[in-house]
Amino acid sequence: MVIILADYVATSFFEVSFGDRIAGLSGQFTAVSGLSIEFDYDVYNEGGSNYPRYFFKNVVPQTLNLQQGTVTTADSFAAWIDMVNRGKTVPLTGTVKLKDHTGQEKRSWTVQDAFPVKYVGPNLNSLTSELAVSSIELRHNGCL
Repeated sequence: MVIILADYVATSFFEVSFGDRIAGLSGQFTAVSGLSIEFDYDVYNEGGSNYPRYFFKNVVPQTLNLQQGTVTTADSFAAWIDMVNRGKTVPLTGTVKLKDHTGQEKRSWTVQDAFPVKYVGPNLNSLTSELAVSSIELRHNGCL
């Protein structure tokens, strides 16, 4: 595989946005994983054929992990979490944008039907110079 240096983004961050100002998530993160989609198939073996047949069944939910960042719309994120706490799971479609050190967008992904499954807040210690890091996990139905 040949890596073209012009396509490589050395110092980057991810801008993440789901929902709106009422309920959702918006923030910047340095690590994002789980930008994937997986399909589930039923497998049938027919007589007289050496190969099985595959029939699409559904999309397998994936987990999007957002790390090392801060949610910039705390009120709307809290509202989204509150809806889930009250049993009103509201899946939202959102975007993950890869940006370079100047803030220019290099690539984006649309994530379908995401809802929060885990939030880990930052460890706060005023005696250290560490970044306040939070981690958020969202279950979703794939991305493009």
